Amino acid sequence: MATPITVSIAHQLGRAEARRRIETGLASMIRQFPGGGTFDQRWDGDQLSFGVGGMGQTLSGVVDVLDTEVTIRIVLPGLLGLIASSIKRRLVRAGRLLLTKE
Repeated sequence: MATPITVSIAHQLGRAEARRRIETGLASMIRQFPGGGTFDQRWDGDQLSFGVGGMGQTLSGVVDVLDTEVTIRIVLPGLLGLIASSIKRRLVRAGRLLLTKE
């Protein structure tokens, strides 16, 4: 059974800078995915649809980049749903680091 999670992260970067950071930051996170994995992405305006596969699991999600907030919706397959709260905490932490104004 799939488990959906949603995270909203406020930012003060503006839409263009938030999107740029997500584009570069997401690529960096995917390179760290255990077991190599696959990554598909498609931007439609300021909405990113993506899929990540590795170690026999595939997850999909959508990132909406707004002027002052980024919303991430991910669907976790089967066993990953058992650790949804841990994944959500890590996603919030990584997102805040990525979107903190420097």
